[in-house]
Amino acid sequence: MAELLPRAVAALLVLGLGALIGGIFSVFTGRPLAMSALGALLALLLANVRLAVRGHRFLEWLRGPRLVPAPRDAGFWGELAYRVERALRGKELELSDERQRLAQFLAAIEASPNGVMLLDALDQISWFNSVAAEHLGLDPARDRLQRVTNLVRAPAFVAYLQDGRFDDPIVFPGPLGRSTLSVIVRAYGEGMKLVLTQDITARERAEAMRRDFVANVSHEIRTPLTVVAGFVETLAQLPLTEVERRRVLTLMEQQTGRMQSLVGDLLTLAQLEGSPRPGSDRWVAVAPMLQRAHDDALALSAGRHRLEVTGGEDAEVAGSEAELLSAVGNLLNNAVRYTPVGGQIHLRWLWREGGSAEIEVSDSGIGIAREHLPRLTERFYRVDGSRSRDTGGTGLGLSIVKHVVQRHGGEIDVQSEPGKGSTFRLLLPAQRVRQHAPALDSVAPSVGSTVNV
Repeated sequence: MAELLPRAVAALLVLGLGALIGGIFSVFTGRPLAMSALGALLALLLANVRLAVRGHRFLEWLRGPRLVPAPRDAGFWGELAYRVERALRGKELELSDERQRLAQFLAAIEASPNGVMLLDALDQISWFNSVAAEHLGLDPARDRLQRVTNLVRAPAFVAYLQDGRFDDPIVFPGPLGRSTLSVIVRAYGEGMKLVLTQDITARERAEAMRRDFVANVSHEIRTPLTVVAGFVETLAQLPLTEVERRRVLTLMEQQTGRMQSLVGDLLTLAQLEGSPRPGSDRWVAVAPMLQRAHDDALALSAGRHRLEVTGGEDAEVAGSEAELLSAVGNLLNNAVRYTPVGGQIHLRWLWREGGSAEIEVSDSGIGIAREHLPRLTERFYRVDGSRSRDTGGTGLGLSIVKHVVQRHGGEIDVQSEPGKGSTFRLLLPAQRVRQHAPALDSVAPSVGSTVNV
């Protein structure tokens, strides 16, 4: 109401001014009333044209991209343009904030390790992140607005989506069968669906390894327990001669030792997997450690093999002496067990290019076929199960070796050929080894020491 009065007064002034001008021109025509009315109408028309021009400029600004401010005219159209422009700028700021929040939300979903896909009411793909594209074999540029069941044709997924009951996730193989996916669907809005995918290949593999591990442990322990239980029953129920009794006790002792070795290796593995990596600030002299492993292998060989240890007098390793000694000891024990009588076994320390080093155990034993090499460090994997048990192996030695060398930042390398022996190398990085000047009193007994037993 406050704005109507000034506008009404302005209109009356325009009419009055037009009538006055018309009255002035009536002197020439002699018709004062008609000329006053005509002048008032012309003044009103000019005022309306002026308002129409301002309105047209405002409409043109509205129709355009609005990159410049709205027309700053006086009066009604100027006030209207200012208020409309302020409202539009406010909405644009709100829209920009919403777009920024949406971009941040989509970026967060994109960073998720799980796949996310949105379906409309017709099960057409509205949006999906790169992880879902990788899991389901989708193309971001091609597959949007496509029906998902035309692209993901796994029967289990199609039946799950059509069934409409999404209480539990569904598990099925990924594209090309190289992965295992867990997919769950959640309904939202009016018939729309949220599809979440997760790659559980590693989890499934770990679960399978756990099942195999439990089964192998159960089998490995059950066999000697059955033997010991049978011998105990024999001792309790049958009268045995002294020779028979000693034989039974010897066999019981062997089976008990086998169980003790198995339990000891299991505990070693558990300790390696559950403890932090050895620090790099504790240095171990290599030569004495190799000599200890060599002496233990001599005792196991009991004069059946020729053993030699070389190198390491000027070397130190950063890590756990007990773990490294266990790894080298396992390699030497395998060499002794699988090398025929009279064969040769070499334990060496060798420097490599770039400052790294290796501990090498080679033998002239029976060798290993190529197809077995990739699986040698798996738990309970045996090239020849019956022979391994006969020689007292638990099937865990090389698993322990692999864990030890990995905990020291290195890796294990195996070269072998049937009938030509085997070579196992523990490759240690330069950060874990260093050279030092050998002590004079420690050089002579260890360099190239060869023992014939």
